[in-house]
Amino acid sequence: MKQVLVITPKKEWFNFHWRELWEARELIFRFVHRDFITSYKQTILGPFWFIVPPVMTTLVFTVIFGGVAKIPTDGIPKFLFFLSGVILWTYFASCLSRTSNTFSGNAGMFGKVYFPRLCVPIAILISNLLNLAIQVVIFFGAYMWFWWDGKTLHPSWWILTLPLLLALLALLGLGVGCFISALTTRYRDMGMVVGFGIQLWMYASCIVYPLSSVPEEYRWLVLLNPVVPIIEAWRQACFGGGVLSWTGISVSVVITLTLCFTGLVVFKRMENTFMDTV
Repeated sequence: MKQVLVITPKKEWFNFHWRELWEARELIFRFVHRDFITSYKQTILGPFWFIVPPVMTTLVFTVIFGGVAKIPTDGIPKFLFFLSGVILWTYFASCLSRTSNTFSGNAGMFGKVYFPRLCVPIAILISNLLNLAIQVVIFFGAYMWFWWDGKTLHPSWWILTLPLLLALLALLGLGVGCFISALTTRYRDMGMVVGFGIQLWMYASCIVYPLSSVPEEYRWLVLLNPVVPIIEAWRQACFGGGVLSWTGISVSVVITLTLCFTGLVVFKRMENTFMDTV
């Protein structure tokens, strides 16, 4: 007997069909393969493009902020300090920027075939995670070199929380990206300000300076940025330094989950009507 799939509009705000996503897991992996393998397929440097941007950015930060501006790094070797922040920020920023382009960048495909639209953002998170894994290997290679050179480094048990920290960054990028993607279908200006907004967010996220350099009376305001406790926890894990508290981590978790849930709700609500606006 022939099976017929009937697709009907869904009116509920909290309409998440996770079973559909699980059934579309093969499609998600195909999107991951497309993003990861074909990104640099016809480039000269090929896979080295996974490494070159964070290393070059770190070198620039080391010279400008560490050498010229003399920004303190809490006794951590400057190159490692900046690299530790850059690789996590690159993952988050890439998840956010690419997810925010979900509707506008895939309108042609979405208009021809039905599949759970969340497959695309989830594939972005996974493919970026593969990029991050390569960069983390480079980071720990530099880490071992500095350790062998006699630099004092104090890794802590916080290293065990790395999967949780990455999950928080992924959820935050997913939520904010989905929210912006939904708004972009109606307000094209949002797509124009994403890159600029990500740059401003980076300078508010303790990437080029430690939280300890922020005056205590303003530190609570900086900690409202959910990225800051994650970066501080990562540096605590690798170097045993940084200003870290369970309160800051808890606030980051609450804000991240709230933004993620809000973004997914708006995304699911908009996916039913966005083709009428493109």
